[in-house]
Formats: sequence, C-alpha cells, structure tokens
Amino acid sequence: MKLDAALISRLRAALDTDAAVDLLRRAVGTPSVTGTEAAFARLLAGELKALGADEIVLDDFAPGRPNVRGLLRGAGEGPCLLLAGHTDTVHVRGWAERWAGTEREDPFGGAIVDGAIWGRGTGDLKAGICTTLAAVRLLSAAGIVPAGDLQFAFIGDEESGEPDTGVSAGIKAFVAEIEAGVVPRPDFAIYVEPTRLNIYPAQMGFLICDITITGRSAYFGVPELGIDALKAAHQVLSAIWAHSAELEARAPHDLVGRPFVLVTGLEGGGYIAVPGECRISLILKLLPGEGLDNAVAGLERAVRGAELAEGITVSFAYPAGRDHRYGGMPSEVSPQLPAVALLTQAVEAVRPDRGLIEGAPYWSEAPFLINRLGVPAVYCAPGDIRNCHTLEEHVVVQEYLDGIVAFAAFLAAFDRSVIE
Repeated sequence: MKLDAALISRLRAALDTDAAVDLLRRAVGTPSVTGTEAAFARLLAGELKALGADEIVLDDFAPGRPNVRGLLRGAGEGPCLLLAGHTDTVHVRGWAERWAGTEREDPFGGAIVDGAIWGRGTGDLKAGICTTLAAVRLLSAAGIVPAGDLQFAFIGDEESGEPDTGVSAGIKAFVAEIEAGVVPRPDFAIYVEPTRLNIYPAQMGFLICDITITGRSAYFGVPELGIDALKAAHQVLSAIWAHSAELEARAPHDLVGRPFVLVTGLEGGGYIAVPGECRISLILKLLPGEGLDNAVAGLERAVRGAELAEGITVSFAYPAGRDHRYGGMPSEVSPQLPAVALLTQAVEAVRPDRGLIEGAPYWSEAPFLINRLGVPAVYCAPGDIRNCHTLEEHVVVQEYLDGIVAFAAFLAAFDRSVIE
C-alpha cells in the first residue's frame, strides 16, 4: 500500500481518540514499578487478545514477573515486524508530595492537564506501548490488513533503581526464545522508547563504575599514622577528568556525539580522623563501534596512573551489567535502511515537524536485537525523555494521537520492498 495523503486522511478519520486516550490512562493506572510488572502484563495480554492476536504468552522471566508476547497474523505477504517495549517504570517517591492538592497528586491517575496526560510511565514508555496497540486497532477500523505478521513483545526489568532488579532480565529471556526458535526472528523492530516521534537508529553505550580507594584511618591528632584516602581521591579524580578530556577530543559520532566520563558521586571521610576509605561513582559514555572491554581497560589504566601515596589501594566494581558484564553496548543501524526511511516518511506525513533522524541520548535494549540477533531496530514513540524519571513526567495528547496515526500508516505500508 502506498503511503500517501489519502491513506493518512483515511486513518485520521477512523481514529477513535477517546478510546486511545482511555487505553493510555488505563495503562498508567496499572502500576508497574520495576519488580511489579505482572498486573500491567496481564492488561496487555488482554488487549492483544482483543486485537485478535494469537500465541499470546505470559511467561515469567523471574518469579511472578512475566513478559507478555503475541503474534498478529498479517496477509502472509510481508516481513515480520517486532513492536517491543518495557513494561516497568521507575519509582514514584516524591510524586504525591510534589503535586499534593492538585489533580496530578496520584502518580497513577493519568490526569489530563493542559493537553497532556500526566503520571508515572506516561512517557517511559506506556505511551509507546499503547501507540502500537491503538495503531493496530486503527488499521482494523480502517479496513486495512498488514502484509506481514506483527510480533509484540512487552518485557520487564529494563529500568534501574530498585534492589536486585534492572538487569534486562526480561529481554534476555525473550531473545533466548528467538534464538531457540520458539519465537519467529523478526525482520525489523521498533522499540518504543520516547523520541518525540523522531527516529533513533543509533545509541550510546555505557558503563557505571564504583571506585573504592582504601588507605588507613588514624586519629586526627596523629595523622602521620594514617594514609589519607580522601587526599588520594583528589588525585584519582584528576586522572578521571583528564581521561574524559582525552575521550572528548575524539571525533564525534554524527548522531550520538562525543564520549565522556561523568563523575556522579563522591563519598568519604573520617570522624575526627584521617579518612581511611573513599568511594567515587562514575558513568562512561561510549560511541557506536567502541567496545566496553577497551573502555574499562582505558579507564583503569588512567586511574592506576595517578600518583598515589604508598599504601593506597584502588579497586573497581561494575554494578550495571546489561548485554555486557561491564554495562550496555552501543549500537546503530544505517539511517538509509528502507524500513527506517519508511518510518520517517510515515511520521513526517502526520507531523511535518517530526520524523528527524537523531541519536538516542540514553541506553535501552535495542542492542540485544541489533548486536546479538542481527535484527535492525530503531527507537520511535511519543514522549520526551527529558521529563521521564522525573516528577514532571507527561505526554502531550496530540503527540500521542499523531503517533498512533503515523504507526498505523507505517504498518499499512510495511511490506517486502522495505526489507529485500
């Protein structure tokens, strides 16, 4: 099917805006802070069943924490498209206090204020998930059957911040099912992280490092008996910032920008005593094409090159392993891929000010698809990452509705010509 003005008009006319808004508000109204994804997964399974999907499976990737997947059969003449997103959200601590006495007080209320739906998970990323579901419903209302099969995968454990969670356990389980042949391998994937309806074919990689500097504590009156870990931390910090400057001097990536190291925490001190231990936390950004093993080696070499007092020891920990033991790998696909171009055209046809090709200023789970499975994938969805994880999280209603129409147009035109 051609992607033209007549198709966009047809889809706009068939869109039930009230039902679409209600879907997102029900999604927001089903709390799913990391570790408690089950109720939202069940809601999504019900929505997939209502759309006519089959092979709907709720499968625990951890006890009581299910992924949900389903397959909607197309006309049998096109490639398989994966629509994926994470079901979990970050916590709501401080939300009710921030909005006390207003219609936004309930973080799961889905209040509509100033043309936007407010609440935890609106942008990250329940608007994206609901966009995929509402787009399929819109195609049905417009009498359009996609050429190929649509595979849905809504997975848990993407977010960080809750104890013993946030290691991408959900997508690891889903990818393993694809590798085992239990689930069809898709030809292209859209992961619905918020992009303001722009298209992100590239993303940064990252590592988080906790550096422990150990000396020897001593009473303040006899400091010569101690080895000052806090003083050593000054030298380590200088080495880290020098290393960051070296990284930033490299040629930037066209979409992702420059690598860097950001120190995010410093903890240390002694009670009226020479500090015996100090801890530094940092995050390091990598560009597509760079490896985490080399990044770790470079960081540790820089830190160990600092001039430290005799008796000081330094240790490194990497607590945020995702698709790599040290962190998350960068990834990219060519913006010139026909499927990427089609998605850009679909968004631009609905919103001429969107559909821009940009780089993701965050890490999410597309590398599992791109790097591990060889499936080209992009991020695209309504929502603005700049207000996600904050007490201001919201999605503009019109952007959400435009996203539904744009996704439906893309699905209507997605055929073998954009894959072969």
